[in-house]
Amino acid sequence: MTEYVPLAERVHAELRGLGATLAVAESLTGGLLAAQLVDVPGASQTFRGSVTTYATELKASLLGVDEGLLAVHGPVHPVVARQMAEGVRRLLGADFGLATTGVAGPEPQGGQSVGTVHLGFAGPGGTLTRSPRLSGDRATIRRTAVSGALELFLDHALVLGGVAGTTRFH
Repeated sequence: MTEYVPLAERVHAELRGLGATLAVAESLTGGLLAAQLVDVPGASQTFRGSVTTYATELKASLLGVDEGLLAVHGPVHPVVARQMAEGVRRLLGADFGLATTGVAGPEPQGGQSVGTVHLGFAGPGGTLTRSPRLSGDRATIRRTAVSGALELFLDHALVLGGVAGTTRFH
C-alpha cells in the first residue's frame, strides 16, 4: 500500500455511500491514479476502470476531446481535462469521471512549463476543473497530481453528484 491509499479509501467510501461508480482518464499520471484506486480492497464495487490517453490523438478518438481545442491549445489545458473526465465517464458508463493532464517534466512541453497540471471532474450535476501549480521532480508532480485528483473528487462529489448529494445512483 502507498501513502495515497487513505485518500483512495475515502473516495471508495464516498462512492459506496452514494451508490455510485468512478472512471478515470489519465495522461500526466499514466495509470498512477487508477493504481491508487485499485490498491483498495473491494475497489471493484465502485471503480469502473481507466483509460490512459498519453498520446494527444487518443484524447480525441477515445474520449471525445474536441480536436479543434487540441489543435489550438494542445493537450495541457483545463477544458481538455474537463472533456477527458466527461469522456471517460461516458465511455466506461460511470457516475463520475476524473482526469489528469499536465507537464511532469523534466522539460517544458508545448509551451507549458513543468508543474502545469489540470484536473477534471465530471458528475451527474456538472463538471469542473482545478489547475494546481505543482513543483518538484517528475515523480513528485505525478504523485501530487494523483492526490489532487482524489481530493477534487472528495471536495465535489456531494455537490455535483446530484441534488445536495442525496441522489442515489443505482
